[in-house]
Amino acid sequence: MNQDTGTLESSRDIQHKLSLSFNKIRSQTRLLAERLSAEDQCVQSMPNASPTKWHLAHTTWFFETFILKNNSKEYREYNADFNFLFNSYYEQIGERHARDSRGVLTRPSVKEVVNYRDYVDSEMKKYLERGLKEDELELVTLGLHHEQQHQELILTDVKHLLSCNPTNPAYFNSSYRGGTAFFDLDWIQLDGGLIDLGSDGDEFIFDCEGPSHKHWLEPYQLASRPITNGEYIEFINDGGYKRPELWLSDGWAAVKKLNWQSPLYWKNIDGTWSSFTLSGLEPIKYEAPVCHVSHFEADAYARWAGCRLPTEAEWENAAKAIKIEGNFVESEAYDPLPTSATGLSQLYGDVWEWTTSPYVPYPGFKTAEGAVGEYNGKFMSGQMVLRGGSCVTPQNHIRCTYRNFFYPQDRWQFSGFRLAKDANAD
Repeated sequence: MNQDTGTLESSRDIQHKLSLSFNKIRSQTRLLAERLSAEDQCVQSMPNASPTKWHLAHTTWFFETFILKNNSKEYREYNADFNFLFNSYYEQIGERHARDSRGVLTRPSVKEVVNYRDYVDSEMKKYLERGLKEDELELVTLGLHHEQQHQELILTDVKHLLSCNPTNPAYFNSSYRGGTAFFDLDWIQLDGGLIDLGSDGDEFIFDCEGPSHKHWLEPYQLASRPITNGEYIEFINDGGYKRPELWLSDGWAAVKKLNWQSPLYWKNIDGTWSSFTLSGLEPIKYEAPVCHVSHFEADAYARWAGCRLPTEAEWENAAKAIKIEGNFVESEAYDPLPTSATGLSQLYGDVWEWTTSPYVPYPGFKTAEGAVGEYNGKFMSGQMVLRGGSCVTPQNHIRCTYRNFFYPQDRWQFSGFRLAKDANAD
């Protein structure tokens, strides 16, 4: 009896916490959008980015489609057209509007999308007041982490959008006054050996983070911090973008085709480097981690420096002992900052760190049944893994096992890198 009561109370406690998280996360998404005009929210600046209005609707569609429609007999669909307009890539759900044409969706209006969110939120609150089964709780949790991914994408996509405006408008005026401490790059020796990689998910994980499995690591060295803007400028000044011997073949093709000469958003004005930020055009912070570089650029720099990028196993092995704290979205800096610590630092926050590992399934990985199984597994081809989160990532969204992934040419994400080398390297 006591055991059953304890289980019931525990279940109720979990459900209560989940309800609070739902309200908080949904409100946070809306706050991000409220800094934008209706015009800002409707524009798509490139095929890889989506309008803020679409993010607001899609995250709502997720809860409606995967939870309310399937688990609430009383639920009435808000608008049948929205299943076509706001499905992202779930083939099993049905046909969808083309990704590269989301910017032409002037209708529904921003106001109508907000009404849609209000309607679904109201229905979700009723749903969360019921006693939910474990699989239902898991789906709601997945939906919340999915929304946090889109919170980051809103800021990432808005930055690209505003950078296209010749007046360099700001998304917000930062009041953040962080420290300016800076420490030289050191090398951290790590023993390697037989490690446990990935997670079996005692708490929430995305499916691609598991299962936990054994992985052998040779001894290696990891840079104490990410490469900075100032260090990257040395690479530029040494002809880094003009030396094909430093680049992977596809990377050099991208340099020539796209005329890369510096990281995305950088501008050289009369010999002085500036960068477009979410606070507008600002002078480069020389001591801050370099950001908005592709995997190709990170790899080329590593070759130039006589080093390499770490594998995701090397990164995770080092990060396990590090507390998850740093410059995340909660700081409202919305820009990478210089390190303020000695030793192994900035593994979390500031910039996503490219690894040299392809995004492929771990041994024993199985795709979940149904449309929700399309969440991660279908993308395990041609992309590279990034680790650690960025300055626009919610802190409670990150784990040391978290695997982000993008194509090696992608630059609009808040992506940087740190160096690695073998233990016996000079």
